[in-house]
Amino acid sequence: LLLLPLLALSTRGILPAWEFMWLFAFSLYFGCKWLTWRRAVRRNPQAGRWISIGYLLAWVGMDAGEFMRGRRKIAGLRAEEWIWPVARILIGVTLIWLVVRLFCGAHPLMAGWIGMIGVILCLHFGLFHLLALAWQRIGVDAQPIMRQPSRAVSLAEFWGRLWNAAFHFLAHDLVFRPLLRRIGTAGATFTVFLVSGLIHELLISLPARGGYGLPTMYFAIQGLGVIFERTSFAKRLGLGRGWRGWLFTMTCAAGPVFWLFHPIFVYNVILPMLRGIGAA
Repeated sequence: LLLLPLLALSTRGILPAWEFMWLFAFSLYFGCKWLTWRRAVRRNPQAGRWISIGYLLAWVGMDAGEFMRGRRKIAGLRAEEWIWPVARILIGVTLIWLVVRLFCGAHPLMAGWIGMIGVILCLHFGLFHLLALAWQRIGVDAQPIMRQPSRAVSLAEFWGRLWNAAFHFLAHDLVFRPLLRRIGTAGATFTVFLVSGLIHELLISLPARGGYGLPTMYFAIQGLGVIFERTSFAKRLGLGRGWRGWLFTMTCAAGPVFWLFHPIFVYNVILPMLRGIGAA
């Protein structure tokens, strides 16, 4: 978990910023994969070799214990479940290699955002979803890491269950649970968001060489929002349910998102990446 990111960090002055970003992201990802796999094998020494290889190399989630329980009977998949992720991939490809070109000259910041949205659609909502369906098809209960986050009626639901479930499993197991008895639910929750902010500093601000602190501020707002919506006052306001909860969630999650993917990151990392892959 420490060795791979340190090795990747040594390439910061050698690789272009966007290549360093991806290399550093993969180093953190595979370090966490190894850590979660090792913990799962300790709890279940009978886990098969092939299911371990599949988890390490062919699955993006961090739910090692659930994934490595092996094959089981899963309800049949409907045809439309395959259509939607394919459609998202096609939309993402269109955004990256067609729409970006329309804005790159006059509106580079917008072009960068369009490219980022396209990448997220292709990977998180497209390819990764198809991967989950493929595993389900052969009897492994691999759930998509993105689970319709736009329907969330609370920040707790958005970050805890619907957006990037891979990080939720990791953070809950390694950060939240060990801290829960020591500093309580609110303290453990806020710490999880601060850790998420630190990770995004490494993945966003470090490659961009600027904007330090902005991703951490973004996730601090999310943590405070989750803590607030659990208060009795927030419940009296109707937060955590219905349209009020949805509006509060989307405002908190999307409103300050420019602090997370700040302009320095877009100009120094995303736009060069789009040019590097021939999209701009």
